[in-house]
Amino acid sequence: MSIPRALFAEMRPQQWTKNVLLFPALLFSQNLTKWRETSLVLAAFGVFCFLSSSIYFLNDLLDIENDRAHPTKCNRPLASGALPIKLGIAAFIVFSVGSLGTAWWLNPHFGIVATVYFILQVAYSIRLKHLVILDVSCIAAGFVLRTIGGAEVIGVEISSWLLICAMLLSLFLAFGKRRHELILLEDGATAHRKILGEYSIELLDQMISVVTAATVVSYLFYTVAPETVAKFHTKNLIYTSPFVLYGIFRYLYLIHQKQLGGSPEKALLNDPGSIINLLLYGLVSVIILYSR
Repeated sequence: MSIPRALFAEMRPQQWTKNVLLFPALLFSQNLTKWRETSLVLAAFGVFCFLSSSIYFLNDLLDIENDRAHPTKCNRPLASGALPIKLGIAAFIVFSVGSLGTAWWLNPHFGIVATVYFILQVAYSIRLKHLVILDVSCIAAGFVLRTIGGAEVIGVEISSWLLICAMLLSLFLAFGKRRHELILLEDGATAHRKILGEYSIELLDQMISVVTAATVVSYLFYTVAPETVAKFHTKNLIYTSPFVLYGIFRYLYLIHQKQLGGSPEKALLNDPGSIINLLLYGLVSVIILYSR
C-alpha cells in the first residue's frame, strides 16, 4: 500500500457517515432550502470529518500494540506498518489544528462545540475508554456534540427532544458495538481491550433494551409535543415514526442475527433495507416540513 493510500485509509472515511448528525438541525429548522445555512452545515461536516480523523490517528497511535493483536484492526495502516508512526503523529497535529481553526472561523459557537468534542475525544483515547459505562457515554456524547454543532453553526435553537433522541440513539449504537466486540474476540476480549472484561453479553443486552425503548418513546413524544406542533404547524410528523421503528428494529436484527454492529456505519451502509428506510424517512420528513 502506498503512503497516500495508507494515509487516506487511516483517516477512516467510512466513519464520516457519523457526521450526518450535523444535518438534523438544518432539516428541522426548515433551512434546508437556504443556500447560506446549507453551505455552512456542509462546511461544518467537512470540519468534523477531519477533526474525527485526527482522533482516529491519535487513538491508533496509542493502541498500536493492542490493534496488532486484534483479528481485523491489525490491518489498519499504523498497526500494520504501512503508515510510518512519525507521519501519523504529523497528520494528527495538522488535521486537529486545521479543523479546529476552521471551526472557529466559521462560527465561534461552533468552534466551542468542536473544541469540546476534541478535548473529550482526546480524554477518551487517553483515559476514559478504560472506565466502564463512561467509555460508552463518551462515544454517545460525541454524537450529541455533532448534533449541537449543526445547530450552532447556523445559529438556530435545537429541540431538547432531538438532543435526547441523539443521545439515546448513540448509546444504542455504542452498546451494540461493545456487544459485537465481546462476541468477536471471545476469550481474547480483555487482551485487546481491558474494559471489555467489565461487560457481559447479558448486561449489554439489558442496556440495549433500555435505550431502545427510551429512544422510540422519546421520538414519539417529540413528534406530538405541543412545541413541535406549534413550530411546524402540523401534527403529521408522527407519520415518520414507522421509519424510526423499522430502522431500530432492523439494526437489532443486524446485531443479533447477522452478528454485525462492530462498525455501525458499515452495517447500515451495506444493508439495503436500512438504506432504503433512511432515504424514505428523509423524503417523508422533507415533504411534511417543507410542503406548507
